[in-house]
Amino acid sequence: MNLKKIIYISSVLLILIACNNNNTEEKGKALARVSDKYLYLSDLEDFIPDKINPSDSILMAEDYIKKWIQKELLIQKAEENLSNDQKNVSKELEEYRNSLIIYKYKNELVAQKMDTTVSDSEIKDYYNNNTGNFILNRNIVKGIYLKIPVEVANPEQLKLYCGNESDENFRDLKEYCLQYAKAFDSFNDLWIDFDYIINFIPTEITDQKRFLERNTMLEASDSDYYYMVCIRDYRLAGQTAPVDYVGGQIKNLILNRRKLTFLKNVEQDIYNEGIRNNKFNIYDVEK
Repeated sequence: MNLKKIIYISSVLLILIACNNNNTEEKGKALARVSDKYLYLSDLEDFIPDKINPSDSILMAEDYIKKWIQKELLIQKAEENLSNDQKNVSKELEEYRNSLIIYKYKNELVAQKMDTTVSDSEIKDYYNNNTGNFILNRNIVKGIYLKIPVEVANPEQLKLYCGNESDENFRDLKEYCLQYAKAFDSFNDLWIDFDYIINFIPTEITDQKRFLERNTMLEASDSDYYYMVCIRDYRLAGQTAPVDYVGGQIKNLILNRRKLTFLKNVEQDIYNEGIRNNKFNIYDVEK
């Protein structure tokens, strides 16, 4: 950017800041022109955020002005080269407006009147009737992850904790980890991608299927930390996903189906209302 332009835009921005601070607007200040179209200072006021440093303000202002000029030049070129029929977009605008207000009206009806409650029994019924649609493409697990500094870790004790799934044992493990662990995460009731868990362990498992079928815990360590994953349950890629893993997905499927039915009934009800109130006529074009 040359010095003259910097000085110009800087002065414009100083005026803009002053206008913002004084809650006034200078409508007549022109910043750019394309033929008979002008970009005014007031057009730029809402675009430049308050409390922004001057260098960023200059860059934003210059970019905005350039894009405005490019747009106006493109409009001008289109006006010059398109026929009157091509430039007549009233039909398209009407169709777009109609589609938009119908879309907004339907969304408002859905928000106000459609039942969005999905019971556990509905989810289970859908799951049981469509199990073939819920095949896992990855290995998933439930369990506990912990990361403890090497100098305070007690692997043998932790293995005992890991091997006992009682509530009392879990409380003891949680208390131990709160005292010593750098990281502790229990996902006994939540399915997690096994790949995601492995990202936090300094080890590599080349055959996840074989590992999960043969192990209930994963251990690793580096110079600083001891890591352990207690594997409480698992499902393998290719198996049917557990219902609690796909429950959210099923809920959305049920709601989408319910929405389609709801809107179809709305359209039919409005049509029937039109018949009752003689709001429309269908003419026989052959007569």
